[in-house]
Amino acid sequence: MEIIRVTNLKKQYGEVLAVDGISFCVREGEVFGFLGPNGAGKTSTINMMIGLSRPSGGQIVIDGIDAVKDVKKVQKIIGVVPDENNMYGEMDGFENLCFCAALYGMRKAEREKRAKELLEHFNLAAAGKRPFRAYSKGMKRKLTIAAGIIHDPKILFLDEPTTGIDVESARQIRELILGLKEQGKTIFITTHYIEEAQRVCDRIAFIVKGRIVKIGTVSDLLNDAVRGHKLSLKVSGSLNAIRGELETRFQNFRLEFSDENSLLITSKEPVALYPVIQWLDSKGISVYEAREIKPTLEDVFVKITAEKAKVEV
Repeated sequence: MEIIRVTNLKKQYGEVLAVDGISFCVREGEVFGFLGPNGAGKTSTINMMIGLSRPSGGQIVIDGIDAVKDVKKVQKIIGVVPDENNMYGEMDGFENLCFCAALYGMRKAEREKRAKELLEHFNLAAAGKRPFRAYSKGMKRKLTIAAGIIHDPKILFLDEPTTGIDVESARQIRELILGLKEQGKTIFITTHYIEEAQRVCDRIAFIVKGRIVKIGTVSDLLNDAVRGHKLSLKVSGSLNAIRGELETRFQNFRLEFSDENSLLITSKEPVALYPVIQWLDSKGISVYEAREIKPTLEDVFVKITAEKAKVEV
């Protein structure tokens, strides 16, 4: 069941059309990724959805509520983690969380209990009494996420949640996102880290120059990117001397030689490895590594943006 529907959404800044009539829906309980390069329109879109910016046109419906006309009602059921930390530097973690909870109208006993629970859950209890400004970047992001869910929202908006933090902290935040999904939260996440989206998202929309160019599940997008089966071989011995023979013997394959010891085989059908190894062995060349190359979301992104560029030319 869908919980968010965006229809023909537009945002204009002067003569610049930052968001150009996009439409999509988000299903309840899924992690929906909104991907694109810097300046593609991701933050403009999320700001309109959470009520920080008024659309130039179009509709946003969140959990059956008109999010353009009834912003206050929507804000009660959503949590927001902006792209930059917005906690108070002089306040400690516990005080920051309690302050955010008070803004949502939570009573003192309830907000203090919830703040302590979240500090424990996010492994920040030991730092709970340290001022926010003394936190590491990763700790700041985790506390900002905790603040975004202090009131137990149905929907969480995350704008570039792992930008500028270390690898370990980014991994922990991805685990937190998946944990929130397991609790039944709907999560809308903007990012330009394609690998991150591939790890946590159920469905993904690619936005380029204010327009959505592709939407689909991760598996469907990856299947669309497949241009055949690819097999990478590393060999001992030089392929240069038998390159012509290889191309003749395996003319139904596309062969690519990055160097004299590497071969990439592409075929419409799965590649039978043993005949290739057997033939190379007969030529005095041993294969010491063979692996299938699978497409990534980066391949999808490169493919669809290239296709969009061709259409616009």
